[in-house]
Amino acid sequence: MATETISSCTGSSLLQPISEIINLPLDQVNFVVCQLFALLTAFWFRLYLHPSKTSPFVRHVVATLLGFYFALFCFGWYALHFLVQSGITYGIMILAGVEHMHKPMMVITQKITSLAFEIHDGMARKEEQLSPSQKILAVRRMPSLLEYLSYNCNFMGILAGPTCSYNDYIAFIEGRSYHAKHLQNNGKVNGTHKQSDPSPKVDVIQKLCVCMLSLLVFLSVCKVFPVERNIDDDFVATTPFYGQVIYLYLSMLTTRPKYYFVWTLADAINNAAGFGFNGYNKDGSPRWDLISNLRIMDIEFATSFKMFLDNWNIQTALWLKRVCYERCPFKPTAATFLLSAMWHGAYPGYYLTFVTGILVTLAARAVRHNVRPYFLGSATHKLVYDVITWAGTQIAICYTVVPFVLLSVAPSLKFYRSWYFSGHISCLLLVVALPVKPRHLRTPSSDHAQLPPSTADDSSQEKKTS
Repeated sequence: MATETISSCTGSSLLQPISEIINLPLDQVNFVVCQLFALLTAFWFRLYLHPSKTSPFVRHVVATLLGFYFALFCFGWYALHFLVQSGITYGIMILAGVEHMHKPMMVITQKITSLAFEIHDGMARKEEQLSPSQKILAVRRMPSLLEYLSYNCNFMGILAGPTCSYNDYIAFIEGRSYHAKHLQNNGKVNGTHKQSDPSPKVDVIQKLCVCMLSLLVFLSVCKVFPVERNIDDDFVATTPFYGQVIYLYLSMLTTRPKYYFVWTLADAINNAAGFGFNGYNKDGSPRWDLISNLRIMDIEFATSFKMFLDNWNIQTALWLKRVCYERCPFKPTAATFLLSAMWHGAYPGYYLTFVTGILVTLAARAVRHNVRPYFLGSATHKLVYDVITWAGTQIAICYTVVPFVLLSVAPSLKFYRSWYFSGHISCLLLVVALPVKPRHLRTPSSDHAQLPPSTADDSSQEKKTS
């Protein structure tokens, strides 16, 4: 991975021959190779730069320099964007003051906005004004520039994340993360005191197996069911509607493995470095899911729109909850979806997806609130409900995210017209016909069930980060 092969725009051309042999774009080859190299580096980082062997300063410096190098290899001198962005926002943090630092950074990046709000909570707000989760995540002192760069640009997460809380990252660098989790579990596993650091080896191997399987499925199946065929005139004209529904599901299903591959590999890299430990299971085995970004089985067998989103891009959903949903005084559900669209980028398809998502979320909430109680009387009725809602959820998700893949307005609207906007109309009718009680009139249990994506079940996530 020689720097002399790095161009100003596209990154290193060292792997161009491999790109041509396997017929994949060079930027994708560079990304995967860097992530694999980061995986090997992560093992070295955990074993040879363990907190017991070296100082947090050295760990910060190494993690940051490696992160910048990987970015340089992948993106060329465009990687300076990471340095410039981090430097400018750090200056804003210092100059703006803790009372206002969270306001000028709203849509820059997840880590920058998360840390801005966490410092604001820890240094500018009174303790009684904070929610339990905000108390846990609050940062009580201003980070140094090195700590800030290390948090934003470390080699484990600079290319694919995932987002994590600043406190969790600093505890990992300083070697306090294992100790805190041992105390949470009373320091005991199967009746004996746990002295040594838990090994991530088993979890890393399992996640790498998931990566390999996801990559194989994506490379072998994705081109068989291209999403663009959903708007092909001949396909729409000659295929019965039920066939279009099935094809829509298959085409969107086969796009997901590439995300499974990227996020699971990123999780494995962090685990290999020793980051992501989250206590122990009941059988005494270590849990390495502190910053996991998805739960594949819960996604594929989701029986509600919310359940799907709760298990998809988990850390982004938690970020949206913490910086927007919890803090927005007016229409927090709509504001959260719109912020998500803004964060993803400027393509119109993103906005069509998330605006549609608002409507689908409200309809799903109405159905769950009004219909689900009638199916809880017996296991058979509950099973029927689950099967129906699984099918409805999968089609609703596919219908919603087609513009996210197509990106442009014209093809996205062409798809919705071919379906006669049936998803939008159905959701609108459900929202009108099935009223939902205002939040202040709901019972705690029903309110828990009706929160928007990744908020109702976040209490368990907050416990994990404590």
